Amino acid sequence: MNNAAIATAPGPQGSPHAPLVSLRGVSKTFSNGTVALKDMSLDIGEREFVSLLGPSGCGKSTALRIIAGLGDTTSGTIAWPGAGGDPFGKHQREIGFVFQEPTLMPWATVFGNVWLPLRLKGVSKAAARGDVMEALAMVGLEKFADSYPRELSGGMKMRVSIARALITRPKLLLMDEPFAALDEITRFKLNNDLLHLWETFGWTVIFVTHSVFESVYLSSRIVVMAARPGRVFDELSIDAPYPREEEFRTSATYNDYCRKTSDALHAAMEGSGHQ
Repeated sequence: MNNAAIATAPGPQGSPHAPLVSLRGVSKTFSNGTVALKDMSLDIGEREFVSLLGPSGCGKSTALRIIAGLGDTTSGTIAWPGAGGDPFGKHQREIGFVFQEPTLMPWATVFGNVWLPLRLKGVSKAAARGDVMEALAMVGLEKFADSYPRELSGGMKMRVSIARALITRPKLLLMDEPFAALDEITRFKLNNDLLHLWETFGWTVIFVTHSVFESVYLSSRIVVMAARPGRVFDELSIDAPYPREEEFRTSATYNDYCRKTSDALHAAMEGSGHQ
């Protein structure tokens, strides 16, 4: 465990907020024998912005998919406090997922791509129009409703993907390295836009990233994961206030958090024997 002098979230893998989802002793072994996760325990609180930070192959995406219900655990439990007798199904309907690639349908317009989750629920195009246009307005693409993916930049495609995840008004937004393939300027802009949306609508966000700098800028809490088998190695609270503007990126506070987060990541890699 890294002992860097930085505020740590309460509890063993605790959250200062009421827990929305709790992982206890979660392990995942794939059919080929690969152990992706081992005894991972973590609480995610309501309205938190939590980044999962770690080296490639440490199980970040696997953990995200398990939370989303897109994969099963080999052992361990996932609990949704407050869900009553419907511990997973209720919350599965309140989850939005943004993948590493936009995964847009090339034959459909921007409107059609964002409409898809509602269409699958039987909502007609006419009935969905207001919600689709509202979601596009959230990401600044309301003027591109009739455009096709081939006509969009990489950043715009990712905005469409985010709008599609938001169309169902999720309580929990899961994001799997959504900005990794974008240039730095576009990435910074989308970071800012994402934080604005998060603050405005009060979601819970779990954000997977390889970037120390991105995790510090975005997060209220960073969960540092050890290399395979993936598990929680350390947690760091980023206590800088929101909203965070560009000035924060050049501040001494930001640099200090980045250094300490980088130290924690290196300790996780060394402690797990990662080369």
